Amino acid sequence: MFELIRNNTKALMFVLVVLIIPSFVFLGVEGYSGFSEGNVEVAEVAGQPITQAQWDAAHRAQIERMRSQAPDIDVGLLDTPQMKQQTLEGLVRERVVRVAASDLHLGVSDERLQRIFVNDPQFAFLRKPDGSIDTDLLNAQGLSAEQFAQQLRQDVAMRQVLLGVSDTALGASTPTSTALDALLQRREVRIARFEAKNYFDQVKPTEAEIAAYYNDPARADAFMAPESAKVEYVVLDLDALAQDIAVSEEELRKYYAENAGRFSTPEERRASHILIKAGREAPAAEREKARAEAAALQAEAKKNPDGFAELAKKNSDDPGSAAQGGDLDFFARGAMTQPFEEAAFAMKTGEISDVVESDFGYHVIKLTGVRGGGKKSFEEARAEIEAEVKQQLAQQKFAEAAETFSNVVYEQSDSLQPAAEKLGLKVRSAEGITRTPGQGADGALASQNFLTALFSDDALRNKRNTEAVETGPNQLTSGRVVEHTPARKLPLDAVKDQVRQQLVEERSAALARKEGEAKLAAWKGGAPAEAFEPAITVSREQSRTLPRSLIEAVMSAPANSLPAWTGVDFGDQGYAVVRIDKLLPRDPSQEDRQQLQQQYAQLWGAAEAEAYYAALRKRYKAEVTGPGTASGNVP
Repeated sequence: MFELIRNNTKALMFVLVVLIIPSFVFLGVEGYSGFSEGNVEVAEVAGQPITQAQWDAAHRAQIERMRSQAPDIDVGLLDTPQMKQQTLEGLVRERVVRVAASDLHLGVSDERLQRIFVNDPQFAFLRKPDGSIDTDLLNAQGLSAEQFAQQLRQDVAMRQVLLGVSDTALGASTPTSTALDALLQRREVRIARFEAKNYFDQVKPTEAEIAAYYNDPARADAFMAPESAKVEYVVLDLDALAQDIAVSEEELRKYYAENAGRFSTPEERRASHILIKAGREAPAAEREKARAEAAALQAEAKKNPDGFAELAKKNSDDPGSAAQGGDLDFFARGAMTQPFEEAAFAMKTGEISDVVESDFGYHVIKLTGVRGGGKKSFEEARAEIEAEVKQQLAQQKFAEAAETFSNVVYEQSDSLQPAAEKLGLKVRSAEGITRTPGQGADGALASQNFLTALFSDDALRNKRNTEAVETGPNQLTSGRVVEHTPARKLPLDAVKDQVRQQLVEERSAALARKEGEAKLAAWKGGAPAEAFEPAITVSREQSRTLPRSLIEAVMSAPANSLPAWTGVDFGDQGYAVVRIDKLLPRDPSQEDRQQLQQQYAQLWGAAEAEAYYAALRKRYKAEVTGPGTASGNVP
């Protein structure tokens, strides 16, 4: 029911993130203005410039934050013109809101600032146990307590600018209901489909028509072989470094002894139980009665251990296990309440306990299984230990090796062999590499950053090594183009079947559309309707298996008088004629009115906040004045 609302709240979520999360994304922006380079103006707010240097610095900071949160992410996916433009828009927005907060004289009292710091979860890492600020952690980030307080004060003041609008939006029941009725209305329709595939047999292109279609300049890109390259590349990572590391038997045994707990499997027990509930707060008489009942069941279970499961089904007050004959499956220490755990771990398999008292009541326990508790011998764990120790030593060597690798591939840029020999690496090769990762690509060849470096002008023209590119955590890659094949148009003989198929599909779709439009006109004019599928009810939140384009066409079609008609063009797939027979209200059985009203109010508030921001942007003459992308590559 709420899928439609969820789909339409994506914009709201973006707005709220911008409004609610403190603008640490742009902290220190003013400090960037001192750079002598990059002072080209790219935007202006209230007469104050935003420079290229500020933009580049903010974008690098944004990437570093995202990379710290997701170390495996490909930086190339973040360093795109679209992402850079978003950073610039964020800078403009931050500057507009800051100026507005100043003009509105929005302030924050010391008491409120302290309350926010103490209660907001995002500052938990900065709080000491007594609630005071961790100045050592702040100093490590280059901030004093006073600077942090000033930045937080400014952030809170800025949030008030737009939250004062978005949080005061009203979701009154009458206008909300009217809007949602229109949005969530259902319509009973019948559909007549004119599918392109049904017209294939009517299309018989001649050789001349195929050649003309192939030679049409408008379709020149359709029959191109993509640009590709044959490449060599070298990968420096922990696995490569670990191969050349030798570890003595003594070091391995020492590691085994120091990490003995890691090579043991915790003991687990499986038990069934019968619970007679009686909380500790229950009256003494009630608890005594429960104990007596448990004791009677324990005695019965002792007499017939095989009947324990049936006894539990009939008598246990534990709803989670009674239906399974009291079975609790395997559990380790710490999973159960302490008295229960102590009893279970002191028993032998098949044994039935005495009555055990816990906070929940009285238990009768039957131990049904034991597993784990063993310890791998050194010989059993040797391979695992050796791999771990080598990885740790490789991690220690990586920084030094990375510097050597980067220097060698740059200084001896006509070959990867020197770097491979110096660090004991393997020169790998691959063919058919394109500017974007191929299907099934992995490792370095799945890194957009690396492929971008491979297809740079210098790498293509001069066949030089690329710089050392980060292609994963603790992984650097350098490559060189051995052979480059530019994009080219394939000869007609090689693609004739493809050309014929595209021509058939295109003309078949045109025939389907022509017949569909003719039928639509005839039926609207009163001709007997035919070829319609059985009636179905559709709505925006319940689209069944119908294409979204058809749903939107049906739900947006004027329906002042019924039946109403509309046609839907599916492009190469064909055409459909839809007859709207009934208008139905939204389905009351699937709605939560309060939740819908809240979501509507949120969306309305977000729209009002965006309108207010647009007005502020106009008032402060905010505009992008410079180039459309940030300069340079992100390191």
